[in-house]
Amino acid sequence: MTQKERQARSKNAIFLAAMEEFGSHDYDAVTMDSICMNHSISKGMMYHYYSNKDDLFLLCVRDLFEALTKQLESEMPALDIQNPFEAVKQFFMIRERFFQQYPQRKNIFENAMLHPPRHLESDIRALRQPIHKLNRQFLSRVTGVMPLRQGLSTETVTRYMESIEYVFPSLLRQFRSEGKITDLHTMLGATEEILGMILFGLIPQPATP
Repeated sequence: MTQKERQARSKNAIFLAAMEEFGSHDYDAVTMDSICMNHSISKGMMYHYYSNKDDLFLLCVRDLFEALTKQLESEMPALDIQNPFEAVKQFFMIRERFFQQYPQRKNIFENAMLHPPRHLESDIRALRQPIHKLNRQFLSRVTGVMPLRQGLSTETVTRYMESIEYVFPSLLRQFRSEGKITDLHTMLGATEEILGMILFGLIPQPATP
């Protein structure tokens, strides 16, 4: 094995260890020592490649966004925006299927997007720019064919849908707290219920006198 191959293997072992730690714990609970101790990685090897846990956390965040972007690019072209409700539902379901398949990445996503380390917020924003652009393109297209309530613009609704996107996994989990979501059929039903309330409201708008 060449030196380059040994270095690549060592860096990959550290990356996999970091994915497991950040994928199972909150950012604050992970340390360089815990990664080394829990995965039999020497501190010498660790600090040879990475200077602190922020480097490793951002490496995991980059992997998350790249993998999710690839999934979205693969599945989004098939969404029928002429049926906005169905398109938005499937838009969210792509993520839920992804996170069900990769639960460690879901925890990293929630750490990065719902309660990011303040000193890393600008780095995380930069890493999510490709997926942010992809999401905005889709949401702009689908809101462009929605019969919007008077006074709402496509831009306003697009921003609203973007804000929901990042809290939706947590919202879905809380909504179904009385019964765990164990399969995609249950998840789909819960997604339909939530999006129905998000898109169509909860109460009729009162008639004006």
